[in-house]
Formats: sequence, structure tokens, C-alpha cells
Amino acid sequence: MKHFAIISLLVFLGLSSSLIAQNTDQKLATHYYQNGQYEQAILYFEKLYKQNPNDYYYTYYYKSLVNLERYSEAEKLARKQIKKVKGNVKYYVDLGYMYHKTDQAEKGKKLYEKAIKDVPSKKQSVMQLAKAFSVIGENEYALRTYLRGKKIVKNGNFNIQIAELYGTMGRQSEMISEYLDLLEIDDMYIQQVQNALARTIDFKEATPETQQLKGELLKRVQKNPNNRIYAELLIWIYIQQKDYKMAMVQTKALDKRFKEKGARVVSLAQICKKNKEYDLAIAAYEYVLAKGRKTPYYSISKKAVLNVMNEKITSTATYTKEDLANLETKYYETLDDLGRTQKTIDILKDLAVLQAFYIHNIDTAIYNLNRAITTPAIKPQDKAECKLILGDLLLIKGEIWDAALLYAQVDKDFKYDQLGERAKLKTAKIHYFTGNFNFAKGQLDVLKGSTSKLIANDAMALSILITDNSTVDTSTTPLLMYARADLMSYQNKDSLANLVLVSLNQEYPGHALADEVWYKKYEIAYKNRKFDDCVTYLESIATTYSYDVLADDANMKLAQLYDYVFKDLEKAKEYYGKILFDYKGSLFVVEARKRYREIEAETPTIKDDNL
Repeated sequence: MKHFAIISLLVFLGLSSSLIAQNTDQKLATHYYQNGQYEQAILYFEKLYKQNPNDYYYTYYYKSLVNLERYSEAEKLARKQIKKVKGNVKYYVDLGYMYHKTDQAEKGKKLYEKAIKDVPSKKQSVMQLAKAFSVIGENEYALRTYLRGKKIVKNGNFNIQIAELYGTMGRQSEMISEYLDLLEIDDMYIQQVQNALARTIDFKEATPETQQLKGELLKRVQKNPNNRIYAELLIWIYIQQKDYKMAMVQTKALDKRFKEKGARVVSLAQICKKNKEYDLAIAAYEYVLAKGRKTPYYSISKKAVLNVMNEKITSTATYTKEDLANLETKYYETLDDLGRTQKTIDILKDLAVLQAFYIHNIDTAIYNLNRAITTPAIKPQDKAECKLILGDLLLIKGEIWDAALLYAQVDKDFKYDQLGERAKLKTAKIHYFTGNFNFAKGQLDVLKGSTSKLIANDAMALSILITDNSTVDTSTTPLLMYARADLMSYQNKDSLANLVLVSLNQEYPGHALADEVWYKKYEIAYKNRKFDDCVTYLESIATTYSYDVLADDANMKLAQLYDYVFKDLEKAKEYYGKILFDYKGSLFVVEARKRYREIEAETPTIKDDNL
């Protein structure tokens, strides 16, 4: 028994040593091959192949020989592998390829034909053989392999592989047909087909391929009206092309044909809103609303259409008082329709914001917010949101400490939530407005670590403003004046705010707040839609204070003014370009680059490839 144990141990150690040596040889062989050192790689792969003639060692041994153009040795190796591994016809391709390389093309073709004829009726075998052909650039033989596979493999589905080959070979029409045929087999392939088409076809351009694809889809939609998958793919293509109007036409047709109750239309409306196609989004929601209250998407559409109308009006600088009045009426009509309950708090809240900050009817807005807060069964988060807005309105009215009380309540109720952080930020601003700079800064420094990027950035900006203008050797009087003007502007006392800002510049010329003063004057002018004045103030910052922290903000605002207000795309492009070239560390770089490229596409000029 003792001797047996010793012998077993020796055998085990011998096998372990052999495996370690083999593993080392494989690592070295792979290293040399990957570094193009094929002579050295062959030494190890040949040794490994003799020990174990598996497919891995064979393949890299064969490839190393081919890379060194040692074709006769590669031919012998392929012959040997064919004898060793019966039934794997992909090795015929290797041997046939060697015949082609040694001017024996006819013999090579015969082997290719034999490989296709003898391929086993297994999906994996067909794919291996087709891949072997593709690797050596014999796409026609690869295609024939897949077509044969379709015939001999039970439930053999090679449509994707065939379609990809057609695409590689430039046979776009057949590629499209193959992908669409795949959807007839199983519409669960829709995502794969979409991904493949997106890789192959540039939908941004009106190419022959896109026209051909849409044409083929329309034919199939008409031929198979009960198969919705083709219509879905057609809608997807229109969305890729940003042709939302045609996408909506097809979506409504699909909704009617299959009685979908508006689900698909609502989804497309959301896409339209995201892409600022407001009129289409509104029309889509109104289409769903026309179905009546019984549709499950009635309430969703009723609220959503208000959001779209609101964004359409308030996101531009060209709205009229009539636009605002009509929107206010829509809000009241919707509340009458859906009722004033905890489910419509968001409508009442948005209405109050519209009335306070656009229509400037503060008292009515406060009344509506108080109604919202006292709504039975209101969610705590909704109540807190309304309290924050109500506090803002009380601050506008000059009831500063009543506003502070509301902020404190929210801070207490949501101490470890972003709602609480927003309340804390608003409290810090009150102390800033009233000149209690040290307390404000203490609160702001805590908020710099907020998980909300917006809160953290706002806190940091105000903290820096206070720090830079209230140090031991700096008088706080200019900052007090600026904070007072800031509060006046917030309270819509814009004339008084401007007077204080003018006094600040006169009494403290060259003060560190000079660029902040110009920026505040810009904000006041923009609020009052005095856009020419906006340009003057921003250009003062962009030129005189090009080195300061607000310079990139000024350039970005100038770009947006010329872009969306003055419709001067060349001028807008110039300022977006300044962000990209002169302020590469700016937070606006991504947004500026995106719009710069969009303008280039809209107004073809000399393009900068670096962008």
C-alpha cells in the first residue's frame, strides 16, 4: 500500500510538471504570435500540436506558416489534420487555400465545393465552414454555405449571417430582403434587425438604401396588413431620420388598425416633445384625448399636453400675453375635468409657477399653492414641493421670514433628501440677501457635497461670490449692495435693482464684482426681453473680463441669443466656437459642440474636422 501511494504521487508530480511545461509553452507561443514573431511561435505551436493535435494548436500553427509564406508545410499540415479529424470540412478550406496560393486554383475550387457538399447538417458546422471561407475573403463560398445550411439544417436560421454577407458584398437589396424575411420567421428578432440596419445604413442621409428599405417595408405592410412588425420597423426608420410627421402618420394608422387605445401614440408624443417637435406632440395627445375618458391614457395625455404647451411657450423668448392667458385657461379647464385631488397636485403647482413667474399674478399663485398644500391625502413630497414654491413667492412679496419658515419646515421634514438640500440652499440665499454672509457661507459649504450636481454647483458659485467679496481686508458694502440688487431683481423690482447696480459701479469702480454686475444686468434685461441690451452686457463680460469665471457663461448666452432669438446662425456658431476653442474646460463644451455641429449641418460651410 505504501509503495502504491509513492508511485501515485510520482505519477501525479510527473503529470503536473508536464501540464506546467505545456502551459508555459502555450503562453510563449501566443505571445510570439501576437507580436508577429511567427518563426518563434512555430517552434512552440509545432511542439504543442504534436503533443495534442487539437483545433486551437492546429489553427495557430497553420496561420504562422501561412504568415511566413511556408505554403508547402501549411499544405502538409492541413492534409494531416483532415486525416486526424474526420468530418470537419473547414480543414478542406485551409487545404484549398494552399492550392490557390501554389497556383493550383482548380484543385482548390474542387475542395471548396466538396466542403460545401459534405458539410454536416448541424448549425455549428455550417457556421464554422462559412466563417472559414469569410476569413480568406471567399464571401461567395461563405454565402453558398449558409444557403445550403438553410436546406439541410432543420429549423436552420441563417438570415442574419446571410444579410451581413450581402451587406459586405454590396448587395443591399438582398440584404434588406433577408433582414425583413427574418421578421416573418419571428418578430422577436426586431431589436437585432434594428441594430444591424443602424450599423449598415446611414439614416441621417437620404441614401438609395433608405429609400429602398422604406419602399420594401411599405409593400410588405400593404401585403401583410395584420402583421404589425413591418409597420413598427417603418416607424422606427422615420424616427431615425427625425421625420416625426411621417412616423406619427404610421403610428396613428397602426393604432387604429389594431385598436391599441393610444399607447403607441403616447410613446411617440414623448419622443416628439424631447426633440422639441411641440406641435406634433400636442396633436398626438389630442388624438388620444379624442378617444374619450374611457381610454386608459386619458389622464396621462391630459396632463402631458399641458406640459408640452407650457414648454413650447416658456422655452422661447417670443411668447405673448395672449399665449400665457390661453395656457392658464387650459390649466383651469384640465383641473375642472380631472378634479382637484392629490392626483392633480402637479397641475395646480405648475399653474401657480406660470401665474407667478410669467403672468406675474403672485396673489393668485399663492392662493392656488395654499389650496394644493391643504388637499386631502397629498403626498409629503408634493406638499414639500409646494411649500418651497410658496416660500419663493413670499420672498418675492417681501415676506422674507415667512418664506424662511417654510424652507425650515421642508429642511426638517426631508433632512437627508434632496428636497431638504434645496430648502437649505434657499435658506442660505435668504441670509445672503440680508447680509448675514458668514452664516450663508457655512450652509453653502455643506451643500457643496450634495449628490445633486445642480445644488452643488449653485452652492459653490454663491460661496465663491461671498468669499471673494467679504474677506478680512475687503469691505462688504459692495457685496451688500449687490445682494440687495439681487433680491430686488428676484422680487421683480427691476428698475430699483438697476439703480443699485449703477450706484455700485459708480461708488466702487473697478471692484471685483464688476463682471457680476454686468451679468445681473443681463439677467434683468433678458427677463424684460430687452435682447439688444442683453448682447451689450454680455459682450462687456466676454471682452473686458475674458479671463474671469463668468466669461464662458457670457459667450454661451451670446451664442444662444444669436441662435434662438436673433436667428443669426453664423454669429451663433462663432460664439459656440469660442467655447470650444477658448474655454475647453467649460461645462458648456458638450452642449456647444453639439449645437455647433447641428448648425454646420443646417448651413453648409467650411467644416472643422477637429470638432
